[in-house]
Amino acid sequence: MAKTTEKTLERTYNVPLRKEYMKAPRWNRTKKAVTALRQFLAKHMKSENVLLSKELNEELWKHGIQNPPHHIKVKAVKDDKGVVKAEWVGKEKPASKKNKAEKKETKTVKEPTKAKEVSQKA
Repeated sequence: MAKTTEKTLERTYNVPLRKEYMKAPRWNRTKKAVTALRQFLAKHMKSENVLLSKELNEELWKHGIQNPPHHIKVKAVKDDKGVVKAEWVGKEKPASKKNKAEKKETKTVKEPTKAKEVSQKA
């Protein structure tokens, strides 16, 4: 039996969007930018099945429908089935569970002030 290995193709692109979305009216520019991004990835990754991540979509739509970004940096991964998954390169990495637990433990409890202690004694 032959060993099966997953063949993936991973590339990073800085996709120019302005040239395409300037052809569309102002009220339709971000929609055109999303279409242009899909077409760019389909052409360069040689696959018609292109999926955009949630973070990438939110970055495109961040300034509304009239003002998409001029360029966007994208990491595209093509799996062995031909599906291209695109992620935004600038996304923040989520904090690990250990870091969250440490932050909760390091919170200090405020001690009552002297004025409150004096009023309680009287």
